[in-house]
Amino acid sequence: MAIAHAGPGEIVNLPLLDGAERSTAIVKTDQFQAIHLVVPAGATIPAHHVEGQATFHCLKGRIGLSLAEGTVILQAGDWLYLDRAAEHGVEGLEDSALLLTILF
Repeated sequence: MAIAHAGPGEIVNLPLLDGAERSTAIVKTDQFQAIHLVVPAGATIPAHHVEGQATFHCLKGRIGLSLAEGTVILQAGDWLYLDRAAEHGVEGLEDSALLLTILF
């Protein structure tokens, strides 16, 4: 079953996604992708890269984001930009939710 994505002009209420138990793609086009990323405490996403530029906006909790320069901690309210193809990994330090955007 395909996941329904938001269309142009469609409002998505992110606070309602706050209790989500799994990650959800919100929008996916050839140039842009928005993902509500859920990272439970103790969960990890191994180091990888995406071809586009990425932003992480931490909506809830705390994560460790491993980068080439070392690990940074994002907590609720923090926002971070990564350049195209930057390698990164994610670790949930608390039950966390992020808005991940990728520009291709």
